[in-house]
Amino acid sequence: MNAHAAPPRNGELGFWVAGLADKRPSFPRFTGQDSVDVAIVGGGYTGLWAAYFAKKIEPSLSVAVFEAEQVGYGASGRNGGWLSAMPPGNRATFARAGGGLEASRALQQEFVAGVDAVLDILQAEGIDADQHKGGALVAAHTRAGLGRLVTRRDADLKYGLTDDEVHMLDRDEFRSRIDISTVHGGLFYKHCARFHPAKLVYGLADTLTSMGVRIYEGSRVDSVADRTLTLADGRVSAARTFICTEGYSGQLLGSRTLIPVNSSLIVTRPLPDEAWQEIGWDGLQCLSDSAHTFIYAQRTSDGRIAMGGRGVPYRFGSGTGGAGATAQSTIDLISQKLSTFFPSIPFEVDHAWSGVLGVTRDWNGGVHWDPASGIGSSTGYAGHGVTSAYVGGRTLVELAFEKQTERTTLPWVGYRARKWEPEPIRWLGVHAMYRLFGVADQWEERRGSSKTSLLARIGSRLAGLHE
Repeated sequence: MNAHAAPPRNGELGFWVAGLADKRPSFPRFTGQDSVDVAIVGGGYTGLWAAYFAKKIEPSLSVAVFEAEQVGYGASGRNGGWLSAMPPGNRATFARAGGGLEASRALQQEFVAGVDAVLDILQAEGIDADQHKGGALVAAHTRAGLGRLVTRRDADLKYGLTDDEVHMLDRDEFRSRIDISTVHGGLFYKHCARFHPAKLVYGLADTLTSMGVRIYEGSRVDSVADRTLTLADGRVSAARTFICTEGYSGQLLGSRTLIPVNSSLIVTRPLPDEAWQEIGWDGLQCLSDSAHTFIYAQRTSDGRIAMGGRGVPYRFGSGTGGAGATAQSTIDLISQKLSTFFPSIPFEVDHAWSGVLGVTRDWNGGVHWDPASGIGSSTGYAGHGVTSAYVGGRTLVELAFEKQTERTTLPWVGYRARKWEPEPIRWLGVHAMYRLFGVADQWEERRGSSKTSLLARIGSRLAGLHE
């Protein structure tokens, strides 16, 4: 990064949303009384997909989406732009929860199918979100990291991926795709696509409007009970209600059901052609690494690099961070990581921002439907939210309308993690876990370790991330 460059824009809901300010659809605020067949709380991917499939099942249904801020305000408008096949959680835990290995394999296969299903719908609906299916690369910068990727691939094969869908790359094979000088090798995943998050949100919202779905912004739902939604200036009776609020779910689902974990991103200014000739990245793959405090990145359609990482992981009391202003220390941390990848390229950060993920105590997501109350939810995506939102939103509709499908019997349906600890234990635990991961990464890099640090193994098991 150029130390003399102008400070980047910070917050403002992030680069994706800020860059489309003049194209953002606008929807009215809800006031008064109404009655609908399906009420959806949350105007992100999950809520929008749920509305889409409700109208596909029965076009005559009255469907309304109630968003507290603006569509795409949360993770849906701020994420790294990965449409990946990774399920939201630990596949071994899902296997133990019910159905065994075959049930967990079915979950994995549904997420593989979900990548192409989303792309097919975008094509059919004429939604241009800069989508490109180039797969995903995972870089190992240490021998210990490469060993973890070997273990990870073994688990992928165990849970149903094929040799064609995930395979190892040696150092030269990796660098022929993206020329990262420090890489020891890595993994390539076939089923992953890059996209522009805000374009996907707005494209879905426009499609829903044309289908007759009513969308309301600035319309926070304070409570849902007795088939009634209570808002600041109105009430809505609904036969079925879907709560699709992910990291913002505390008020409606309980503050200890899942917590908002922070993730931050930067995006560079467009790189010149000579920089791209040096870097490569012609396949437009998504990119991450095997570090415990891992990054995730994409090459954007206009020639930038967007890269994300954790920074400050969690705010005391489950704070959500508003419009996403990001600490300079976090910007510097991610910028340094980018410069480590490509040391000869002078980068200028154009925009930095943060958003929150919904995370359960064991990092496993779940889809829930209660026919007695008429309330359902799909949450806990823990950073794998784009395909999870598609599968989860669709599954919610199928459960609510008693449609038996391959999705309604998957092991994340009805899965519930134990509750998070109260504060301050929760804050201390999350920060301690990330501190362990950070120290472990530093240890491995400085010593050239061939084995994963004991500290990282302890942190992974405490978090429930080990498969």
